[in-house]
Amino acid sequence: MIISALLTSVGINTGLCVVFFACYSILRKQPSNYAVYIPRLLAEGTSKRIPRFNLERILPFSNWVARAWRLSEDELLSLSGLDAVVFMRMITFSLKIFTFAGIIGIFVLLPVNCWGNQLQDFDVVDFANNSLDVFTISNVNSGSNWLWVHFFAVYILTGFICLLLHHEYKHIALKRLSYFYSSDPRPHQFTILVRSIPSSSSYSISDSVESFFREFYPSTYVSHVVIRRTNKIRSLLIKAKNLYKKITQLRKHNRQKNKQGDYFRLFGQDDGLIDQYGKKLSEIEQNVRLHQSENSLATEEARAAFVFFKSRYAAATAFHMQQSVNPTQWIAEPAPEPRDVYWPFFSESFMRRWISKLVVLVATTLFTLLFLIPVVIVQGLTNLKQLEVLFPFLTSILTIKFVTQIITGYLPSLILQLSLKAVPPIMGFLTSMQGYISHSDIESSACNKVIWFTVWNVFLATVFSGSFISLLSVILDPKHIPERLAVAVPAQASFFITYVVTSGWTSVTSELFRIIPLLGSLITRPFSSPDDEFEVPSLPFHRDVPRVLFFGLLGITYFFLAPLILPFLLAYLCLAYIIYRNQFINVYAPKYETGGKLWPTVHNTMIFSLILMHMIALGIFALKKLSPASSWMLPLPVLTLLFNEYCRKRFLPIFIAYSTESLIKKDREDQNDPRMAEFYKKLVIAYKDPALLPFQYTSNTDDLFDPLLS
Repeated sequence: MIISALLTSVGINTGLCVVFFACYSILRKQPSNYAVYIPRLLAEGTSKRIPRFNLERILPFSNWVARAWRLSEDELLSLSGLDAVVFMRMITFSLKIFTFAGIIGIFVLLPVNCWGNQLQDFDVVDFANNSLDVFTISNVNSGSNWLWVHFFAVYILTGFICLLLHHEYKHIALKRLSYFYSSDPRPHQFTILVRSIPSSSSYSISDSVESFFREFYPSTYVSHVVIRRTNKIRSLLIKAKNLYKKITQLRKHNRQKNKQGDYFRLFGQDDGLIDQYGKKLSEIEQNVRLHQSENSLATEEARAAFVFFKSRYAAATAFHMQQSVNPTQWIAEPAPEPRDVYWPFFSESFMRRWISKLVVLVATTLFTLLFLIPVVIVQGLTNLKQLEVLFPFLTSILTIKFVTQIITGYLPSLILQLSLKAVPPIMGFLTSMQGYISHSDIESSACNKVIWFTVWNVFLATVFSGSFISLLSVILDPKHIPERLAVAVPAQASFFITYVVTSGWTSVTSELFRIIPLLGSLITRPFSSPDDEFEVPSLPFHRDVPRVLFFGLLGITYFFLAPLILPFLLAYLCLAYIIYRNQFINVYAPKYETGGKLWPTVHNTMIFSLILMHMIALGIFALKKLSPASSWMLPLPVLTLLFNEYCRKRFLPIFIAYSTESLIKKDREDQNDPRMAEFYKKLVIAYKDPALLPFQYTSNTDDLFDPLLS
């Protein structure tokens, strides 16, 4: 790829970013768009729709940038919790790394690469027609002593990243402990989830739980809630909600037609539909009430229950102990927050969870392999000669310079970006079928799946020309992995530079513009009113965390290979820093709180990126016939893995479970708190399935006001 193709991609994406920024600055101030751009503020009542017009509403002011910039970490913590703080620290951590790497890369490595002439001399006069390979390590002559500059750069960056990783791990671990100490008593701290409860014909599941924990935990056991299978009730509630929406829309439509004078012609027809839907809604409500009765629920007990204890330490002890001689029975795990519980796909048996994990693993693998198809298409677009062979009728079009710049510089990254949009939702759906009980566990597992999917399909498959056979041959021949990486990775430098621009800049500004929610709002607006309820979204961590981490991997691996990628990466991170802070203020409300459990994933991905950089450097120096540098590179991955092992021993346990010291210290603080008696009473209510709560849509029948639970 030549520089002009890169500049074309940069120009297109810069234009899109400016358009998104300008449109957002105007659209966010329109009252009809408040539910799209400030749903959190609307839900909290800190902002109201102001219908009156003023000139400021149509001018693209960027005062929101200053507000996002001024947001402190403590304000973010109180606003969105520790998970949001850790997410933003991931971005600031990356900014620190690539600011340091950018100084070395742009002012030291880039000139060294340009001065080489193994590929071609750098033509200053005809700057736009220089190949981007001139800026890579491939242009440095084999055996040149200038390669030692790259060698020392790899060592320096590795040391800097490890120091920063240690500092961040320590800081976030202390934040997690501080957050725990400062929190009020919360239901999940006193609760465990027990699965695979043995069933008996003479005892109910509830009786078995009561008997077991009364016997083995007599002084600390409080109560329990057996989980019921409520899929039927849940489907009925969805039907009721949809019918209620239809009735509301028809009534609104009638009022509009009445104002327009069409009353006699159409009102009677709509009124008949309203009556028909109303009867169906009433029948569904009665059916729900029947299913929610104790007699019906008695046959729907799952072999699982939430069990409550008098102290945090007692709950932690019960979780860590094996409850039964048979390890497949009475399986205990920490309970999630009540709002974090994911009810629909609850799986209570050991065998069912094991089978579901196996099925999801197979489905994920097949999906990963099928995704090689768009990767192959992308690789075909980057090779003009291959395109001319496959599609001879395009030969005349490909002679036009601007067309070739678009095809090679912009289109491949765009196709790959659009294809990747479907990956996080699919991985989230597959993960939800594995039997996880919480939204946080689903998102965490989906996050890991998306990370490795992206590394496999976007990085490795692209590097090895989208060929599964080529990729498999590399994995099956581990001795030659560094050598193969050294040949293949630098060859794709130009593609990944444009990928950062296209997938990075545009994706993060489209996050600000929220084009999908905006289109959805425009479509549903004629059928809704400003008073309708709306759901405040939460940040989809399994979508955004892998994206940031993958760009971090690209920056680390291409730091010494193609340092030209670093300025574009820094631009992406600066945009992400401002935009996500703005979204936490105006858009996203936390769905759950894990206390910063996201950070070990960030740490592990950074360590993997470093090891990958070391393997590539090992192969590059061998390929460039600088054997001493290749030999001295061997200790670096070993030292990095030793550092990672130290972090695992020192900090990771804090993110897995709280220590006895922390739990007992907190329990002692609560001993003399008079509110604890009331807190224990509310534990049972906290973990009640939402499908079993009363609901009311119709109001024309008196008995519908009766409690739904007998």
